[in-house]
Amino acid sequence: MTKRGIEEIFKEIGMKQEGHFLLTSGLHSSLYFEKFRLLERPDLLSIFCKEMAEHFEDQGIERVAGPTTGGLVVAYEVARNLGVYWLLAERVDSQREFRRGVKIKDGEGILVVDDVLTTGGSLRETIDAVRRDGGVVIGIGVLVDRRDDGSEFEVPVFSIYRSKAIHFSPESCPLCKGGVKLTQPGGKGSEQVTGQV
Repeated sequence: MTKRGIEEIFKEIGMKQEGHFLLTSGLHSSLYFEKFRLLERPDLLSIFCKEMAEHFEDQGIERVAGPTTGGLVVAYEVARNLGVYWLLAERVDSQREFRRGVKIKDGEGILVVDDVLTTGGSLRETIDAVRRDGGVVIGIGVLVDRRDDGSEFEVPVFSIYRSKAIHFSPESCPLCKGGVKLTQPGGKGSEQVTGQV
């Protein structure tokens, strides 16, 4: 599928949104990807996860790991397509861990996946958990890569859709300076943030 075709799907289902958004990272952006509009659509999600699985199918992946919340859905579907087990990296205090009796074999090849990559915090925490438990991270797969800072990982990153989005610190945000209402997506619908930064 072409980038334009993917973008049209994302817009049609309400995943790709334009406005003034407060991201989880604390940064502001004029572009937001509401991942749950795709995650709630197994018919579409399965197409993209199959493409991700096919990209990594000959790379020795033994399991697929994803962080809560959206990453677990992606991990499940990619693992299903690869015919391997999946792992859930849950937040425990300030890090992520594999709980519920999960054991990673020393040297086990793990693919780490997530829904949207912006700053990479959740992916890095998941990678740290894999390595702490003795696994080897083979690669990273994401549905949307929206990095704008040139941040790199030690392993290859594969994305279904790349959209370099410009982010602003609250102090330097031109949308704030222009009086555009700030919306904090996520949770129970989109909420207007009172008292702009």
